[in-house]
Amino acid sequence: MMKFSFNVEDASQIFVGAFALAVPISFSEEAWRLGETLPTQNLLMLFSLSVLFLGLFTYQSVFQHNIKSRKFVFVSRIVIAYVMTALVVALVLFCLDKLPLLEDPWISFKRIIVISMPASMGAIVVDSFDKE
Repeated sequence: MMKFSFNVEDASQIFVGAFALAVPISFSEEAWRLGETLPTQNLLMLFSLSVLFLGLFTYQSVFQHNIKSRKFVFVSRIVIAYVMTALVVALVLFCLDKLPLLEDPWISFKRIIVISMPASMGAIVVDSFDKE
């Protein structure tokens, strides 16, 4: 039986990959405005695409089509990568004073989702450098 293998190196790779794409996009006023104006349905589609592409890339590259006995590890890897990416995006937006958590949490959430889509791909690509 395979054990869940996720360590500090994996976490640091995800943080670096997410940060690499979160920073330039977070500085974009277009991303801030998109986070303000994007309808909920489109936001859900964007989130779904993020998770779908994370899953596809993880399946193809990180796990190399071998998830039969590691389904929990596979799903966990996707969830962890997305959550860590969202945290990185939130931190960057907070540093830029573009995360109005107390004033408008819904806008904050939407901005995080918008910027997390490309940032999550950066996170999983860098994570794939060290195969499972």
